[in-house]
Formats: sequence, C-alpha cells, structure tokens
Amino acid sequence: MPVLTVEGVGSFPVPDGKRMVLALSEDAGIDQLHACGGRARCTTCRVEFVEGEPSQMTKAETAVLAAKGLTGVRLSCQILCDHDMTVRAISRLAGSGRADAGGQPLVELLEQWLSP
Repeated sequence: MPVLTVEGVGSFPVPDGKRMVLALSEDAGIDQLHACGGRARCTTCRVEFVEGEPSQMTKAETAVLAAKGLTGVRLSCQILCDHDMTVRAISRLAGSGRADAGGQPLVELLEQWLSP
C-alpha cells in the first residue's frame, strides 16, 4: 500500500491506484480544493511535489497546466497513488473564500496517460 505524506499534516497509507485528490480529502482528512470535480479543468487541486513525483501526466493535466502557464505544480485530481509520495497541499478551502471544496471527484480518471 503506497504512503502519501502531506507536509505539515502526516503520512497516510492509501489504496493502490487511488486518485490523489480523494486520498488527500478522505485519507489525509484535509480540505483540498477540487472545484471541477476532478476533471482537470480548474487547477484548484494543485499540489507541489517534495518527493516521488510521477513521471506520467494525463493529456488533460498537460493541456490545462500549459494553457494556464503553470509550472512546478501538479493536479491532484489527475494523479494516481501507486507509490510513496510527499506533497505540499497548496490549494485548500481554508482561506480560499469559496463556499466548499467542490463536488465529489470521480473515482476513475477519464483521460489517458501521455508518455513520460
């Protein structure tokens, strides 16, 4: 079982293949934003990797990060927890001014992986 470590929060075993956005909210218990429901459209679910960044990205993640000119961040809704990872949760409900973190993210990824 992979371990997801959230800087300043703790380390949490998560089921293999679970979407990181779900692991952050359900397993780590943090208020991770995900306004578009995990569809890689809004970039509110951003995280910064400290260790264990996956080499693969979905087509959707690649496109939205490029379109918004974002570097050094990844979208937790497009990452599967399949190995140990350490992240900074930089996009949280607290202090965002939003009414809620977002609708329930889908369990499965909709996009196909790009080659590393």
